[in-house]
Amino acid sequence: MNQTILTILVFGLLLLFIVSPFAALAGLMIMLLIAAFFFFFANVFQAIIGGDINSKEP
Repeated sequence: MNQTILTILVFGLLLLFIVSPFAALAGLMIMLLIAAFFFFFANVFQAIIGGDINSKEP
C-alpha cells in the first residue's frame, strides 16, 4: 500500500512539473506522464484487487 501512496505522490509531482511555466523538456515530460499513468493505474488496480507483490507470506 505504501507503493500506491508513493506512486500517487510522484504522479502529482509530475503533473506539477508539466504545467509549470519553466518546463523546457516538454516532450520528455509527456513521455514521463504516460509512464506515470501506466504505473499509477497498475498500482491502483493492484490495490483494488488486494494483491501485494512485496508480501513475504507463504
